[in-house]
Amino acid sequence: MEMNLAVIAFEALGQPSRLGVFRLLARTGGLVAGDIARQLEMKPNTLSGHLSILQAAGLITASREGRSIRYSVDAAGLRGLLDRADALRP
Repeated sequence: MEMNLAVIAFEALGQPSRLGVFRLLARTGGLVAGDIARQLEMKPNTLSGHLSILQAAGLITASREGRSIRYSVDAAGLRGLLDRADALRP
């Protein structure tokens, strides 16, 4: 089970656009979806798919701010990924 969770997270980060989203969120501490799309010059529907995958992998969180949704790196999820990756070492 641990390996499956790590594989899902690493697969999510293995796609260049998703890695870009994750890095932007890590640098900024979190942004609303529209700001992410503008900064990465990405169409909103494309971004939505990437955000969903990162969220399902436990790498980002979403919180409602009025009519917007703010996305940020899930520190606990990232720590868990690093712990799982460390446990998988030979």
